[in-house]
Amino acid sequence: MRAALIQFTAGDDPSVNLEALRSLLAQAAHDGADLILTPEVSNIVSTSRRHQNEVLHKEADDPSLAALRNDAEKLGVWLLVGSLALKTGDPDGRFANRSFMISPKGAICARYDKIHMFDVEIDARESYRESAGYRPGSKAVVAHTALAKVGMTICYDMRFPHLFRRLAKAGAQIITVPAAFSPVTGAAHWESLLRARAIENGVFILAPAQCGQNTANRATYGHSLVVSPWGEILADAGDGPGITMVDLDLEDVERSRGRVPSLFHDREFEGP
Repeated sequence: MRAALIQFTAGDDPSVNLEALRSLLAQAAHDGADLILTPEVSNIVSTSRRHQNEVLHKEADDPSLAALRNDAEKLGVWLLVGSLALKTGDPDGRFANRSFMISPKGAICARYDKIHMFDVEIDARESYRESAGYRPGSKAVVAHTALAKVGMTICYDMRFPHLFRRLAKAGAQIITVPAAFSPVTGAAHWESLLRARAIENGVFILAPAQCGQNTANRATYGHSLVVSPWGEILADAGDGPGITMVDLDLEDVERSRGRVPSLFHDREFEGP
């Protein structure tokens, strides 16, 4: 199968982001992609809840989701929408950070709400409180596609290996990690964490990322990665916008798990 990872710089205008994204989708499909993946929060990067309330929609009414479903059908591809920021109708007004797997018929075959919220203080200049604006999800998801079984995660989830273990044990051959990663933690941890998750579970990791200066006070790391089940970096998109194409042989999953079958050696234990 051929996968295409889209890396681009989303800003705070969903209509502008959608236009840029659709152009890249069409190019990826033209280049022969079977599965196309977009980054986390593909519809908007914004630190203003007021602005988000003005421009965001609930899932059923979201124009970005509707357009991307139509494009998947028109182009005849599987599409992993890394995530969209969506209104939920929750009493506290928090949004959902939701990933979608869309079939070549334009149908939503799986959806996943980000479980782990990025609540950190990296340094005196850079801090995040994702849970203030987004409600966490509570359910792990494996999308059963005609191409592969795909475990769905989002960004900060990569720091929680038990989630990836559950997905692999549920049959995932690929785990997607769409992201809008901080440049500071990206330089320090992005590659190491993704390689570790691939090696631990014998899965392909596909991690499409946001890049560049998204808003005046928010930048993202880029470097969309494809990692083999053996932990090899198959592709690194660098720090600029574009499309990264890679051909995957899913038999590599079984070969890697056969060489080091640690996925099947888990044992129960007591303590501490």
